[in-house]
Amino acid sequence: MIDYILAALQGVVQGLTEFLPVSSSGHLNIFQHFTGISGEGNLFFNVMLHLGTLVAVCAFYYKLIFRLIKAFGSLVKKIFTGKFSFKKLTKDENLLVMLVIGLLPLFLLFVPIGNDMKVKDLADILTGDSSFFIVTGISLLLTSVLLFAGSRINRKNEELEKMGKTKLKTDYKVLDALTVGLTQCVAAILPGLSRSGSTLAAGQSRSIKKQDAMDYTFVLAIPSILAAAALELLDAIKAPQGLSVDFGPVIVGMIFSAVVGYFSIALFKWLLKTDRTYIFVIYTALAGLAVVGVSIYEMVTKSTVCFTFA
Repeated sequence: MIDYILAALQGVVQGLTEFLPVSSSGHLNIFQHFTGISGEGNLFFNVMLHLGTLVAVCAFYYKLIFRLIKAFGSLVKKIFTGKFSFKKLTKDENLLVMLVIGLLPLFLLFVPIGNDMKVKDLADILTGDSSFFIVTGISLLLTSVLLFAGSRINRKNEELEKMGKTKLKTDYKVLDALTVGLTQCVAAILPGLSRSGSTLAAGQSRSIKKQDAMDYTFVLAIPSILAAAALELLDAIKAPQGLSVDFGPVIVGMIFSAVVGYFSIALFKWLLKTDRTYIFVIYTALAGLAVVGVSIYEMVTKSTVCFTFA
């Protein structure tokens, strides 16, 4: 029973924090740190929770996804008939192309860094080893800084637009997409650095309207989550002990992450529209300071605080 309760709680944490700009990986790491949950099976479970939130984002953006599928067919037709032109792309076709470009920086995660490791493996190390818990706190503080900077830049651009001195963009260009893609790469490595928050801030820094920046970063998450899930499943199968998972708690966690994730998207869209994202700036700053404080205490006392469930 405890396993199911823990799975449900982690599903709620994942669903709430995947789309709110507070870092799902950071909060899962905090939860698992204080409950003593760790191991390869746990890394697999984390990815399954992400698949739950993938269901949420697909359900929320199903109309846009269908439009992008239609745009894909249109692009294929234009390419094979020799009518393809970057300057004549429709809004949906441009979005689809920019999503592909935004995913290109993810290949940097597969750059070797020695000892049979790739850049992406740093995420498993920083998440799975409690000695790196302080990284989560520092990354949460960085999330707060990025959210604050993105909000300030967006507010300044909106004021300039009202004065007729600039015009905010609704469509992404190549440099915009690459900027967001590179930001997503860094967020994929650091637990505590919010993917949605940092990529939203990156979009705002490129003078993209905040709602369009949010839609782009959430839809960009779909192929990113699928790729991460496929890689984690492959790693789990190749592990010496094989894939040994109790799928009951996994399914429970996925259901909770999907349902809660759907409503957290709606909540974030409303908070962004009403300029209330400062809440997350304050929260991630306080959470980051708390985690850094706990980490320093643990390093000094050489002990890890862990609650045991029996």
